[in-house]
This record gives sequence, C-alpha cells and structure tokens, in this order.
Amino acid sequence: MMLSPDPAVEDDLSWGDPPPRCLLDPLRAGRGPGGAAAAAGEEGPGHARSLSLSREERRRRRRTTARYRSAHASRERVRVEAFNGAFGDLRDLLPILPPDKKLSKIEILRLAMCYISYLSHVLEL
Repeated sequence: MMLSPDPAVEDDLSWGDPPPRCLLDPLRAGRGPGGAAAAAGEEGPGHARSLSLSREERRRRRRTTARYRSAHASRERVRVEAFNGAFGDLRDLLPILPPDKKLSKIEILRLAMCYISYLSHVLEL
C-alpha cells in the first residue's frame, strides 16, 4: 500500500483499482527506462531509475551508443595498425630470402625465435 499522511486514503484503494503509477510503468509499456522523455534527454519518470542502475548496466547502455561504437572502432583501427607496424619492423630485422617474400604473422614469430636462438648460439661460441 502507498504511504500517505491520511490513513483514510489508503482505505479507498480496493483490489480492483489499478496500481499507482510507478517507475516501472515505462518498462511495462515497452518504451524502455524513462520512456520518450528520456530519449529526448528530459528528466521523466524513469530518470530516477536510471540513477539507480548498477555500474555494469550503465556501462552496457553507454556501449550501445553510436558515438561510443565509433570511438571504439577508431581506437581498434589504431591498435591494429600499430600491431601490424610492429610485425613489419620485426620482419625487417630478420634475414629472409627472398627479401620480398610475404610472411604471415606466425611465420614472422617463428622465424624470429629461430633467429634469436641462432644469435645466442653464435654468442656462446
């Protein structure tokens, strides 16, 4: 039952009456938290609910925005370019015959391991 300063108000509610409006109404209506007001950036009935979301729920919602996905994609492109650049630098340090032969990343790593092993063997002599 709802808390009310007047106990007579509580007695007026019967089992047939609809439940009082609550923060879950937008969720039940299928509009998501906050309904249309939250989508427009206004503080609506779901605004209080959005403040009580867990850290993980807030993170999931933030990750679904187009701005976040775009920023993440550009960071990933930079990371992959740096990764591929490092493999290119490593490949340039390895003796490969013929020099224009295209090697896969795993071939570059295996060749680097063999070359390091060879160089340590040369140093031991």
